[in-house]
Amino acid sequence: MSEEKKNPPVDITDLPSALRFNADGLIPAIAQQFDTGEVLMMAWMNAESLAKTLQDGRAVYWSRSRQSLWRKGDTSGHIQRLISCHFDCDGDTLLLLVDQTGAACHEGTRTCFTHQIETNGKTAQNDTLTPVGTRC
Repeated sequence: MSEEKKNPPVDITDLPSALRFNADGLIPAIAQQFDTGEVLMMAWMNAESLAKTLQDGRAVYWSRSRQSLWRKGDTSGHIQRLISCHFDCDGDTLLLLVDQTGAACHEGTRTCFTHQIETNGKTAQNDTLTPVGTRC
């Protein structure tokens, strides 16, 4: 049984003031596999889910449809262990470098970004999205 990383509690007021949450109190968070560069998924976070993610070392998101927190993998077993958390130059998007166990997408695929729009406007579907020049 692996032991989960537990950091000291993170007070929401301690989050960087540079972060810009939208009018609904949310910020987009992109999850990326830390060692391969795979872009896994995008989800929303609020200040509480971000604080819990930093404290527990596991990705916690805000479900807009359920209006509640959800910790990635609690029902599926497909957890995201946090490696590091970054924010962009505008402070309006987060990048979570994670170690993904299993599928990241609710459709059962490794990444949510399997649908491609080609330059001719047609669509295609791939098994996964791997950055150019890398292999999984």
